[in-house]
Formats: sequence, structure tokens, C-alpha cells
Amino acid sequence: MQAALDEARKGSREGGIPIGAVLVEEGRIIGRGRNRRVQQRDQMMHAEIDCLRNARLTGGYHNAVLYTTLMPCYMCAGAVVYFGIKKVVVGEARSAPAARDFMQAHGIEVVDLDWAECRILMEEYISMNRKQWDEVLSELNPDLLIQQEK
Repeated sequence: MQAALDEARKGSREGGIPIGAVLVEEGRIIGRGRNRRVQQRDQMMHAEIDCLRNARLTGGYHNAVLYTTLMPCYMCAGAVVYFGIKKVVVGEARSAPAARDFMQAHGIEVVDLDWAECRILMEEYISMNRKQWDEVLSELNPDLLIQQEK
């Protein structure tokens, strides 16, 4: 998780959304990425997608674990299902609860560490960038904005 958090911090230093991810297989990082939505002006460039793009080519990642600082959205959860990843370890799920049930319904083990460092990083980002964060959530699913306010 520390490597995913390092990616999130890199993204933050670049002026982006502080979300990071790494893909680990047999104790070795085989892919890493960060949310580059702002930097690349690309709403598809989520941390998990960037991580998978940077991972080694394969027919699947059935023995890999995805570590991500924030609960994946439905797009990223779909990629997790598609590539056969069986376990996702999440730094925090409070900022965007998204697709936990979806992944679990597809047999993926989801572990929410509720890690203070990940939570604080997102809370600070959201408090300083509320409008931008609301735009991100509305792109993902407008209903998330309503849930977030509750």
C-alpha cells in the first residue's frame, strides 16, 4: 500500500487527484500508476487504469493483487473483473464508496484498510478542490454526489 500511496503523492505534486495504485504478483510490483485525469485532461486516466496500462503484458492477472488508495469506481472495477484480479486492497473507501459490491459479486476479495494516510490525503485534496472533486464524482455517477452529502 505504501507504493500506491507514493504514486498518489506523485500525482498530487503534479497538480492531479491524489489516487495511486500498484499491481503486485508474488511480492513484486508489476505495474504502478496514478490518477492523471487532470494532468492529461483525460477522464479515463484513473489510477487503476494507468497501473494496468503500465503492467507487464499478460493473458490475465489471476495471481496478482491490486493495491489502490481509493475504492475503485465501476470502470476500474470492470477492469479488475476483466483481467481476472482476485483481490483488491483499498486504502480508504469513505471518499468514494463506488463499486465494492460489484467486485464482491464477481468473486473478488475486497479489503478496506481504512488507512489514515490515504484518508487524510483525500480529505485534504477534497477540501481544497471541492468543485473539481464534485466534477469527478458527477462523471462517475451523479448519484454519488447525493450519497457523498449524506
